[in-house]
Amino acid sequence: MKTLTVLELSKLYNINRQTIYNNIKKGILSKNSDNKIDLAEAIRVLGEPVKKQDVKEPVKIDSPNSAEVLLLRQQIDMLKNQLDDAKDRESFYQNQIEMMQRLLEAPKPNMTTFTDQEPVQSSMAKTDPEPDTAEAKHDGLTTPEQTENKRIPVPEHVEPEQPKRGWLSRFFLPNG
Repeated sequence: MKTLTVLELSKLYNINRQTIYNNIKKGILSKNSDNKIDLAEAIRVLGEPVKKQDVKEPVKIDSPNSAEVLLLRQQIDMLKNQLDDAKDRESFYQNQIEMMQRLLEAPKPNMTTFTDQEPVQSSMAKTDPEPDTAEAKHDGLTTPEQTENKRIPVPEHVEPEQPKRGWLSRFFLPNG
């Protein structure tokens, strides 16, 4: 029968070596004269060993081209994902553009633009009721001609500005 050391048994069952030593000390497991444990006794106490799946599936590398093909397929998948993302972005932005165009084309009630302000004011001036008498137009500050233009009259006689004087000239040349 096959015999195993404590280290081999711990690797086979994937348990700690101290657990095996404790089982030997308690009398659950027994050692041979050569300090090895019989496999049949280990199976009786611990059950069937866990089969290790250390063997990985072999990668078929028949030629260097297969690695290139795998790499190229990964790149194709990545590019497809990027293309899908770009299409999604494009449709989103196209929807945004269409929505903005609809908002720009829709007329807004009671809104005036800079070019529309002057006709609106002139139409408002026409809709106001005009007073019956000429005295109501003449308020004493402007002439009747100026009420139409709404300009402020500038006096024709303007006094010239006094020349600036220095600090000492204030004491020696009073009032001019």
